[in-house]
Amino acid sequence: MTADAGLERAYRECARVTRSQARNFSYGIRLLRPDRRDALCAVYAVARRIDDIGDGDLPTATKLARLDQIRAALHRLPEAGKDPVLVALADAAARLPIPVAAFDELVDGCVADVRGARYETFEELVGYCRCVAGSIGRLSLGVFVLRPSVDRPAAAELADTLGIALQLTNILRDIVEDRAAGRVYLPRRDLERFGCTLELGPDGALTDPPDRLAALVRWQAHRAERYYQTGLRLLPLLDRRSAACVAAMAGIYHRLLARIVADPLAVTRRRVSLPGWEKAYVAARAMTRSAP
Repeated sequence: MTADAGLERAYRECARVTRSQARNFSYGIRLLRPDRRDALCAVYAVARRIDDIGDGDLPTATKLARLDQIRAALHRLPEAGKDPVLVALADAAARLPIPVAAFDELVDGCVADVRGARYETFEELVGYCRCVAGSIGRLSLGVFVLRPSVDRPAAAELADTLGIALQLTNILRDIVEDRAAGRVYLPRRDLERFGCTLELGPDGALTDPPDRLAALVRWQAHRAERYYQTGLRLLPLLDRRSAACVAAMAGIYHRLLARIVADPLAVTRRRVSLPGWEKAYVAARAMTRSAP
């Protein structure tokens, strides 16, 4: 196999992972031009591998060891061996200003998950979100095309903020699922403020009074909305396809948040999601709105 053939195979593997796992992000990624799409798929595939270790069923010690291993492998880039995902990332990072060191933050966040970290204040929760999602925003920004004269550090701050918004949405959407896995992300002080515990009953449902739980979820959703309002200021700083990609990905999560605000207790009954046709509509609308 030639070097070019091996690289093509590596990118195909990253695209396969993205198609099969990125239920929401894939709608935005496909709007990028092919070379940038390949690079973002490589970023996603590495992030997915890290997340899968943290969310898997392995013993805690094994998870931590594997997270250490992938951290070390990322530190050795551009050496990537025969691992197709790392081969693709090494090539993408050689072509584009992808801040590979930001993966360290994602690993740190997964380590916190594995160790069962809980958060006292909202500021502590934002710190966690910055690790697991703000890092992805900054990594993705390395793939996107900035408009002329845009200050990259300022754009990176907005990308970080938008990542936090998406992660706060995820936390609200998955509140019951996470609790069943022994994870509580909402800050202890906020739980106390609204008189909630997020304890599960024998039927697997939250035992908190519905009115208190609804108030808690709506409060956190409004906080997330503020991060969207700031983070979406990134869009005018990007070229047309990059802006469309971000608008599609963020737009899907923003709609999820709007549904949670409209019916806060929906997150206790089912996994709140958008149908495929609506995701496709958001992506198409993002591309149209980004047209010159």
